[in-house]
Amino acid sequence: MNFRFSLSLWIRGISRNSAVKTSPFPPAVLYFSMEIHPENEIGSLDIHYIVFRQCTPAWRLLPHRVSNFDITYVIQGNAGYTIDDITYELSAGDLLCLPENVKKEAVTYPGRLMHCFSVNFQPKDLNMERVELHLPLVHHIGVRNDLIQLFDDLVYTWQEHRSGYRLKCRGILSLILYDILEAAVFETFSCDQDKRIKQALRYITRNYAKKITVKKLAAMAGLNTAYFGVLFKRVTGVRVHQYIANVRIHNAKTMLKSGAYRVAEVAEYCGYNDAFHFYKHFKRIVGIPPSHYIPRISE
Repeated sequence: MNFRFSLSLWIRGISRNSAVKTSPFPPAVLYFSMEIHPENEIGSLDIHYIVFRQCTPAWRLLPHRVSNFDITYVIQGNAGYTIDDITYELSAGDLLCLPENVKKEAVTYPGRLMHCFSVNFQPKDLNMERVELHLPLVHHIGVRNDLIQLFDDLVYTWQEHRSGYRLKCRGILSLILYDILEAAVFETFSCDQDKRIKQALRYITRNYAKKITVKKLAAMAGLNTAYFGVLFKRVTGVRVHQYIANVRIHNAKTMLKSGAYRVAEVAEYCGYNDAFHFYKHFKRIVGIPPSHYIPRISE
């Protein structure tokens, strides 16, 4: 059975070579189409430790077996990690993702002392059974300020130990895993998404029911219209008007599925001046007429 799932749903057995279709949905939600089973959804992240390491010249990890799932993100310096007797030289921007039970040891180098974030956790499905995350063992994702900020927040929250800190840590770690999956597996966006485009994406998400023009978005970003359009497509993979249509239709689907609105009402609420224009966009993106998306009441 083919499901559409948001990035919060991870699956057992995913491979780096999995075929991923271009999504008609906005990257703010980011949907993929592939064969999955609902029982493989991640329902929990059991975090065992979170640490920011600023290594000294004498630092080293003695040989040991990794428990749970372990990720290390290097932001400065170098280190040699030996995993199951194979040595990998890590430098700033490298991400190390280790599955359970591999043998690990490591050492850093004087003059190139490593600074890194490390998290050890166990993902579980909705039945609280262990879930495997098949990520590249070593992948260069670059030194990303947005990712460093998330790791900083994660370390601070973990160390602060305020009421509800574990829940907050799970949320932050979920965002980190989202970025890692994008950068290390699907590579759907550049490592450092342009802040001007991010601002435009947020504006579209919040104002899709209003009239939105490329000229207005470009002015908000401080760019001319032509360059903004090129930059927008480079980051999102689609043209501005297509992205706006995707956001509107995604929200229209939610409204139609509720059964509380007529097609004409949904068209108006989602920024379309006429139902015919809405019908054309909906049919092209979803594949069926909007009226077919409304739940049928059983007699």
